[in-house]
Amino acid sequence: MDITPKAMVIPKETDHLEQGKYGPVFPRTPACYGFTIIADVKPGRAEALRNHGHTLAKALEADPHLLAPLKLHYLRWVLFDDDRRFMYQGIFDTDFDKYTEDAVALFSRSGVSTTFENLVGFPEDWKTNPEAFVRFVREHHCPSFIEYGEYPYVTADEIKKALRIKGALSEMLDQMQ
Repeated sequence: MDITPKAMVIPKETDHLEQGKYGPVFPRTPACYGFTIIADVKPGRAEALRNHGHTLAKALEADPHLLAPLKLHYLRWVLFDDDRRFMYQGIFDTDFDKYTEDAVALFSRSGVSTTFENLVGFPEDWKTNPEAFVRFVREHHCPSFIEYGEYPYVTADEIKKALRIKGALSEMLDQMQ
């Protein structure tokens, strides 16, 4: 199996892209799908953002597979500009529409709210109004202009499978010694 690293330039204009339920469907890149959201933090809410990190970490300790429906590679939360601005980055295996619908459903039923509630302009009715959630995310999305993958187009499930196989082979070889 040849794994050749790849890069892909993402077009600035989206008029020619296929339209999904909520807007343009950005192409799958060597890093899979993803988005970056940059938004202003509601005054005095930076600590609540940080505390949400602890809440989410505890929820994941209780259920390590809580976020599994999102088919994630990684997520990153960043406060910057003296805690006045927030950046969220996610890389995942599904397209934007599916990811956002799955996120709304997951957080609505899990009882773990989204940290986005601490951001200026985030809709208070997001749990019952997924279109408003999506609109907020689209309005605050800062698209990449190039993405690179060291192991291009590989899904999170494929990575997990490869690691399970590696573990099984290591265990088998250890038993043979």
